Amino acid sequence: MVTGTTTTERVSKVEAKRLWSATVKDNHNFLPKIWPEIFSSVTFLEGDGGAGTIKQFNFTPAATKEFSYVKERVDEIDEEKLVYKYAVIEGGPLGNNLVALSYEIKFVAREDGGCLITRTSNYETLPGAQFDEGKVKELKEKMNAMFEKVEQYLLSNPNLY
Repeated sequence: MVTGTTTTERVSKVEAKRLWSATVKDNHNFLPKIWPEIFSSVTFLEGDGGAGTIKQFNFTPAATKEFSYVKERVDEIDEEKLVYKYAVIEGGPLGNNLVALSYEIKFVAREDGGCLITRTSNYETLPGAQFDEGKVKELKEKMNAMFEKVEQYLLSNPNLY
């Protein structure tokens, strides 16, 4: 069993509050709208978006061959500090190689405009499972591609959020 943490930082030209609104508060509407080839739907299974809420992200067959959905539990949502913490509780990579996976995302406004996004992942592998640096790198690249698409969409639609 291996436990670890990875952190990725990214500077965005989009204001922190707009990114927060699109990717945290309204992700259930926003993600399937801008990425229908990846997200078939996002549904609330429990709660209203606050701490304790459980959401299910359903993926299209083109998105991934490894899994069709992931359930996430919102652990913390701080609108003042723009900090979002959540844990994967079912589906996705759980059961294949991982026993636990959680994230913290922070959006920090920059004086020159835009924001700094910090994404921290905490994981624990199944006993005997091999830690795959290649998978971690691939996941980071996918997350960067997602934020690039989100950023371009919001920059092209300045009146949203």
